[in-house]
Amino acid sequence: MDFAAYWQYTDVVTKFLFFSLLALSIASWITGLLRLYQSSQLKDKVASGLEQAVGAESKNIASLQSAERKTVVEQVLLKEIGRYRFESEKGLAILGTTAAIAPFIGLFGTVWGIFHALHSIGESGQAGLSQVAGPVGEALIMTGLGLAVAIPAVIFYNIAVRINRKTLFIANDTAYGLLAATAKSQETDLISTSITQAKSSKDKAYANSLNPSTANR
Repeated sequence: MDFAAYWQYTDVVTKFLFFSLLALSIASWITGLLRLYQSSQLKDKVASGLEQAVGAESKNIASLQSAERKTVVEQVLLKEIGRYRFESEKGLAILGTTAAIAPFIGLFGTVWGIFHALHSIGESGQAGLSQVAGPVGEALIMTGLGLAVAIPAVIFYNIAVRINRKTLFIANDTAYGLLAATAKSQETDLISTSITQAKSSKDKAYANSLNPSTANR
């Protein structure tokens, strides 16, 4: 169908709806492609990012008690995971909004176009099928445009959400591993402390056995 033939039946409202759908389409395509790229990048670096965050904090918590050290590591991991979650959700609002409202904008454009076409036909006094079919069929194009805008937005949204879920799974799995490593280091520290204390006690007992006068006091 000739676009010029369709455009001649449109008024200000239909033109506004058309350009609104065009703007939503451009925004959803740009946002969707950027969101997929950025989500893929986050998925690849989330594990190393958490490890670097805990490693950077390890020097500051070396002198803390085991319980305090575990608490600090948990807070660092929660902060980093929250930051990754916030980064992964950027742009999803645009995609979700476009997917939700684009079909309704197209439907409203179709209803308005049909009303406008029938009003023009009523004023002209010609109500034959040939006079009605063209304007009404061309008004239905708005419904197709609304779906054409909404479908890519839905696809981008679902793919991005899927990647983000995998990113959070990797983040949680890495966090549990880091917490387990922290617990093992705490157990190692306790064992080392016990060995050191036992060795110190043994050395003290040996020293006392060499000095009978000290042992009898």
